[in-house]
Amino acid sequence: MKRIHILISGKVQMVGLRSFIKRNAILLNLRGYVKNTENGKVEAVFEGPEEGIEKMLELCRQGSEASKIENIDVKEEEYNSEYREFSIKL
Repeated sequence: MKRIHILISGKVQMVGLRSFIKRNAILLNLRGYVKNTENGKVEAVFEGPEEGIEKMLELCRQGSEASKIENIDVKEEEYNSEYREFSIKL
């Protein structure tokens, strides 16, 4: 099991990216959250099987249909089974 914390920059707010991420995270059996940041980025934490996280990173690089991903900062963290589901934080 693995945990990563990412920050996505580009045209990432008001383009359906959080819903896109949540839908795919649930399909990949990942737990964690996604939220908009005050500085215009999207932040997410994913916990789950390494293969699911790698696939989720690929999907984040593609983004939702209306988004334009410029950069993704990825930080691996210690897996601690903190989350029970995947949610969108407000």
